[in-house]
Amino acid sequence: MSAKTNACRILDTLQIKYSLHEYEWDENQLDAATVAAKVGLEPGQLFKTLILKGDKTGVIAACIPGDRELNLKSLAAASGNKKVEMVPVKDIQSLTGYIRGGVSPLGMKKKYPLYMNASVSSMEVVSISGGRRGLQIFLSGQDLAAAAEGVLADLVYSSPQ
Repeated sequence: MSAKTNACRILDTLQIKYSLHEYEWDENQLDAATVAAKVGLEPGQLFKTLILKGDKTGVIAACIPGDRELNLKSLAAASGNKKVEMVPVKDIQSLTGYIRGGVSPLGMKKKYPLYMNASVSSMEVVSISGGRRGLQIFLSGQDLAAAAEGVLADLVYSSPQ
């Protein structure tokens, strides 16, 4: 197993149980469904972390199930913004310290407000990026919400898009 990432160190410090799962990644197949299949989970158990900018708050992060689409209006309302938009891919690394396909809700280089889809709290096992491509962390949804200090809200469209 490779060296621990910032996300792993945060979970260790908080004494939260998790497991690491490595997989072969491909630059052209970083989507949640592909990654979920490679680590043996349903796409809805894999939570993807998106980086956005709000018109009032600046940079924020959203963590949603991999089989769902972010509802920008819901996130704007939950975060106190009138409007939110995705940050350009080229800006993700300078903002978070992570690259596309490896953005974890834990251990970003700056602590941005994080909004998590409320469904996370009822899930026994969820998967998040371990902080680099090819590494997923499995843990309980409640532990993830606690560790990430995420604000729970309904952030996705009501059915998979």
